[in-house]
Amino acid sequence: MSIDKGTALLAPANGRVIALNKTSDTVFSKGTMGQGFGLIPSDGHVVAPVSGTISMIADTKHAIGITDKDGLEILVHMGVDTVGLKGKPFTIAIKNGQKVKAGEPIATMDLNFIKEKKLDTTIMVVITNSHEKVDGLDATEGEAKAGTVVAHAYLKTGKEDTSDKKLSYDDLATFIIKNVGGKKNIKSVIHCITRLRFYLKDESKANDEALKNQRGILDVMHASGQYQVVIGNEVANVYDAVIKQLPELSDAPVEDNNQNDGKNPVSRAFNNLIGFITGSMSPVIGVIAASGIIKGILALLTLPQLGSLLNVKSVPYITISAMADSAFFFLPIWVGFSAAKRLGSDPIITAVIGGVITYPQLVTWGKAGKVMFSLGSLNFQFLNYTYSIFPMILAAWLAMKCEKWLKKILPSYLQMIFIPLITILVVSTITLVITGPVIQGIANAIAVFINWLVSSSGWIGGFIIGGLYQVLVIFGLHWGVVPLVAQQIAGTGQSALNAIICSTMVAQGAAVLAVAIKSKKADMKELGFAATISAFCGVTEPAIYGINLRYRRVFVSGSIGAAFGGLVTGLMHGTMYGFTGGLIGFSSFFNPKNPGDLNSFYAFLLASAVSIIVAFAITWFWGYNDNMIKGSKVEKAKRPGTI
Repeated sequence: MSIDKGTALLAPANGRVIALNKTSDTVFSKGTMGQGFGLIPSDGHVVAPVSGTISMIADTKHAIGITDKDGLEILVHMGVDTVGLKGKPFTIAIKNGQKVKAGEPIATMDLNFIKEKKLDTTIMVVITNSHEKVDGLDATEGEAKAGTVVAHAYLKTGKEDTSDKKLSYDDLATFIIKNVGGKKNIKSVIHCITRLRFYLKDESKANDEALKNQRGILDVMHASGQYQVVIGNEVANVYDAVIKQLPELSDAPVEDNNQNDGKNPVSRAFNNLIGFITGSMSPVIGVIAASGIIKGILALLTLPQLGSLLNVKSVPYITISAMADSAFFFLPIWVGFSAAKRLGSDPIITAVIGGVITYPQLVTWGKAGKVMFSLGSLNFQFLNYTYSIFPMILAAWLAMKCEKWLKKILPSYLQMIFIPLITILVVSTITLVITGPVIQGIANAIAVFINWLVSSSGWIGGFIIGGLYQVLVIFGLHWGVVPLVAQQIAGTGQSALNAIICSTMVAQGAAVLAVAIKSKKADMKELGFAATISAFCGVTEPAIYGINLRYRRVFVSGSIGAAFGGLVTGLMHGTMYGFTGGLIGFSSFFNPKNPGDLNSFYAFLLASAVSIIVAFAITWFWGYNDNMIKGSKVEKAKRPGTI
C-alpha cells in the first residue's frame, strides 16, 4: 500500500461496487461521513477493507471501525438503518483493539433477515477523517470479489493548517466532533443562543487548543458539567451539521454528571442544577425574546404621544397580543417539554402536566385565590402558574422519576396506558398541592426582593450589577439568571434587573465597535462589526469571546461602560416590561399598563448613551491598539461552584 499510488481499499464482500452518492443513506451519500464507496453484497461474509487495528465495534454490531498505519479511520457500515435491528443479523469475528489484515474475515450479516425487515443491505466503506487525511478517492464500480482492490484513497502530502480557513458547517462539525474526543466520547449535545454544549464521557480527551484556534470557533469552556464550544450567531447551523453526523444524539438525554470529580457535593449539585436549567431553558429563549419584542412594539403603537396608532380593544391588537402572550402564558408547557427531552423521559406526558397547571379554569381559580382544601387551619389554595418556570422544572424531574419507577414495576402490556395515567395524576397533584406553592412562593419572594434591592439601592446596585454581570456570561452562569428575570416579569410585570442587564449588552457592543473602527486589520474589522451587531441585538458572546476577552482591556472597558449604564438605570429607577435586551429591546421599556409613563424609556435612552460613550471612549484611548498581542483566553473553572 504505497502512499504515492494511494492507499488501497478492498471490497468488503462479494457483490457490486457503487459510488457513495448512489447509496440510499443520505448521511453517507452526501459525503457527510467522509469519502468512500458502497457495495451491494451477494453474500453475508464481510472482510476487512484495509489492514489495521479495530478501533470501534458498535453495540448493535452493524458498524466496525478500523484505523490503518497512515491514520485513516475506515468505517465499515453494514446495511442502511440496521441500527434498529439491535445486532440480530450480525455476527462479529473480531475484538476491539485487535490487529487485522486486509481481506481477513471480520463479520457476517444475515442478508435474508435484513431484507425481511425491508431494509437496504448495502455496505458502506467510508474514511471518516477524510477532511484531514485524504486529498481524493477513486472507486471502480461494478462486480467485485471480496478482498480485491476496488478503490484508492490519496493521502494529503503534508499537514495542512486550516485554522485560518472558513470551513463549511459540515466540515466545522466534523472538526468539532473529532476534537471533543470523537463520537464515542459524546454522550449528548444541546445548544443555546451561541454555544454547543456537549456532555462528554471524558473532557480530558477534548483538544482545547485546536478548537480555540479554529476559525468559526470563538472559545471553549468547561462549565455547568458541559464542554461548551462557543460558536456565535451561526451556532444553530453548526448544531444541525453536528446532529446530521450524529443523528442518534438529536433527542439524547443529558446524563447525570455526578461522577466523583473531586469537587464537593455542593459544587456538583450547583453545577448540575445550572446544567439542567440550561438544557431546559435554551430551546425556549428565542421564542420568549421574540414574544417580548412583539409586546414591546404593541406598547409602542398604543402610546398617546404617537397618537395611539392602535386601540388596545381593537381586534388586531388583541389578536397580535395573543400571539405574543401565548409564549409566556403557556411557558410551563414549553419548559416541561424541553426539560423532559433533556432528562430522557416522555416529553408529551410532561407537557400535559404543564397543561394541567395552566388550564384556564385552574388559572381563574388561582387568580381568585380559591381554596382547594383545608387541613385544620391550613388552607391549600390554587395558584396562577402561567409565566412560571421553576415549578415546572421540578415537575419534569418528578415525572422522570415516576416514569422510571413505573417501568420497573409494571408489565410491558400495561405501560402504554398506566404510565401516563399514574404520572399525570401523581405529579400534577404534587405540583398543585406541595411543590408548586413552595417553589412559586420562594421564586416570587426572590424576584420581589431583587426588584426592591435594585430600586431602593439606586445607583449603587445598578453600578455593581452592571459592572459584574458579563462576568457571569463568561462562565455560563447567566443562565441561572434567565429564569429569575422571567419570574420577575411574570410576578410583577417588570424587571429592574433586566434593565441593568440591558446596559451590559450595549456596553460590550460599544467596546467591540471601537476595536472594529480603530483596527486596520481586516479580520478584526470583520469580526468586530459582526460582534457589535450581535451585542446590540442582545447576544454578547461573539463580542466577548471573539475579541473582548482576548484583549483583556477591551472587556474591562465594556464592563466599566456597563457599570455607568447601570448607575444611570438605578438613579432613574428604570425597569423593563419585556424580556429582550440590547438596543433592539427598546420596545420592552414602554409600560403596557400605562403607555404615558415614559420614565423607563428615557432611562433606557440615557443609560444606553452613557454605556456606549464610556465603553467606546475607554476602549479607544486605553483598551485597544493594533500593536497589542492577542492573549490566550481566560482560564475558566471546570465547575461553576469553584468560581
